[in-house]
Amino acid sequence: MPLTALYCAINSFQRYKNLNKNTHLPCPVIVVGNITVGGTGKTPLTVHIVKLLQKEGYKPAIITRGYGGKATTWPQSVTAESNPQLVGDEAVLMASQTQVPVYAGADRLQSIEQLTQIHDCDVIVSDDGMQHYKLPRNIQIAVIDGERQLGNGYCLPAGPLREKKERLDTCDLIVVNGENNKQNWHTMSFEGDVLVNLLTTEKKPLSQFVGQKCHALTGIGNPHRFFSTLEKQGLELITHSFPDHHDFIKSDLDFCDGVDTILMTEKDAVKCKAFATENQWYLPVVAKLDESFDEELLILLKAHPPTFT
Repeated sequence: MPLTALYCAINSFQRYKNLNKNTHLPCPVIVVGNITVGGTGKTPLTVHIVKLLQKEGYKPAIITRGYGGKATTWPQSVTAESNPQLVGDEAVLMASQTQVPVYAGADRLQSIEQLTQIHDCDVIVSDDGMQHYKLPRNIQIAVIDGERQLGNGYCLPAGPLREKKERLDTCDLIVVNGENNKQNWHTMSFEGDVLVNLLTTEKKPLSQFVGQKCHALTGIGNPHRFFSTLEKQGLELITHSFPDHHDFIKSDLDFCDGVDTILMTEKDAVKCKAFATENQWYLPVVAKLDESFDEELLILLKAHPPTFT
């Protein structure tokens, strides 16, 4: 608890110091983040928002931390063909799923500067960055895991919170990934029932694997959600949990127990395609949100019209 008090004091000071800086940005910024440690579903929500903006005629771009990337210079322009070991798995995944400009780097302002010099965009969506206080933002969206919620309500290290729970009061929209019992919060779920082969890109319904024993592995913040999704479909699993953003190598997937089929998330598949075999499959998922989320987000964005062309 004493360390938690110190953490909160330092966090509050950093936020106050940086929020008082007037930094002009060329276009509106939407930040998708969370106030807890661990995975909450920010990246699928970012993809959903980008596709919504594209549908509405906007020209969005994405900035992200590039967590786990080993590049020696930042920011990095990311495409679907980029090396996830250099720029991070989530950055490559978002570039592949959206086909919009994606820049990765710890300094979000520097990413925006380089991005807008090269690309014609009018809205920037930041995957994570809630605590990157140097980054001005027009719209803040917090994502909460429906199972873990806010844990014991304490900040690090006594609890799972990056910021005090009152921080949610400053957010424009709050999205719950899973069960939601708050009327003014939005509900998000993931849908996916087709497996894709890493090597051949062949697609098979998840139902074809029912009753079959499979290895299920993942290196994400909340592996239980992935395993539970497969088990609810009737799959018999041998589970393997790796740290979030784990840098997979071929030996991680070498199981010598006679069980051939290996299942993983699309985020993990990005890092395993270099040594993929025909027995490896990934499960793409799409974020589904209640209709009011899209409507409210577009209304908020219209209050901050694009200024960059």
